[in-house]
Amino acid sequence: LMLMNLTELSHKSSVLFTDLYEFTMAYTYFKENVHEEIAVFDMFVRTIPDQGGFIIFNGLNNLIQHLKDYKFEDEDIEYLRSLNEYDEDFLTYLKNMRLDIDLWAVEEGTPMFANEALIKVRGTRIQTQLIETLILVSVNFSTLIATKSARIVRAAQGKNVIEFGIRRAQGVEAALEGARAAFITGCVGTSNTYAGQVYGIPVSGTLAHSYIQMHESEYEAFKIYATQAKSNTILLVDTYNTLKSGVPNAIKVAQEVLMPLGHRLKGIRLDSGDLAYLSKNARKMLDEAGLNDCKIIASNSLDEDIIDTLHLQDAKIDSYGVGENLITSSSHPVLGGVYKVVAYEKDNQLIPTIKLSENMEKITNPGDKTVYRFYDNE
Repeated sequence: LMLMNLTELSHKSSVLFTDLYEFTMAYTYFKENVHEEIAVFDMFVRTIPDQGGFIIFNGLNNLIQHLKDYKFEDEDIEYLRSLNEYDEDFLTYLKNMRLDIDLWAVEEGTPMFANEALIKVRGTRIQTQLIETLILVSVNFSTLIATKSARIVRAAQGKNVIEFGIRRAQGVEAALEGARAAFITGCVGTSNTYAGQVYGIPVSGTLAHSYIQMHESEYEAFKIYATQAKSNTILLVDTYNTLKSGVPNAIKVAQEVLMPLGHRLKGIRLDSGDLAYLSKNARKMLDEAGLNDCKIIASNSLDEDIIDTLHLQDAKIDSYGVGENLITSSSHPVLGGVYKVVAYEKDNQLIPTIKLSENMEKITNPGDKTVYRFYDNE
């Protein structure tokens, strides 16, 4: 195996990060001598995840970063040459090519509907074709996670949501871009320290069950941790028994360790069990101990449906840590965004094109278009 760091991988793969048939078509356009004629493409989605009514557009930032550095290096040309599919004229053309396209897009974070152009691209046939996959891979995942995150944040009804999905994400870049998507759509922070460094997203975290298990007692683990964390102490209370052990020990540490040092217990975290039942009882115990300001954080495979249920049960939860179901959009893990030609130039005239299909949803809207949004008076 040849190993390389992520920076090298990203740089080396940008222009080749595409389906092979894009090069096959590009080569055919080149041999037809129509490769520099103008084409217009729309990128859009046909269906909305989870029947949610709309999506939240995202991924433009990542796409632009890739397109800014779009250039065929010697190693890219050498790999294409090794495929024995293209002549030297074509390879020389690619080596000297500089990306020259017009790209229109809505702002990241914008609610959008099915069949509206999220991105419109105008440029030569060869260039608009070669960047297709890069556009789709940049937008599809980021928009999917932004949309899922927005659903979860709305379900929380104003309570804080923290993105906890880094260890469940499908790869390093997915974890990074997923954290950014979640922050754009209302999550207040992330557990992903790398996302904090790269994007300036507030980071937060507590402690794991393993930390508690590697001390002689739960109380000792809480005590030592609180001595270091001070006013940022949030204790995980479900390692052994939430109501009989975890919450009482958290209260004891708050009273015997933190208060004498002039600090308050910031919060407790529930990570298993009947969250509604446990939060109500924990809230009662905390209030009776004078810890009315101690927050209750809930995690454990949450999504918008579970959060809705917790609200219906009047759970005493102040904020949610949401991981795997957000970062993977588990209820609808694929956004079927597509990139379709809608017009091409012939004899200085723009000719609309349409794709017909026996599947009605696959018929495209022809022509060079502009997206407008109409609002009512409210």
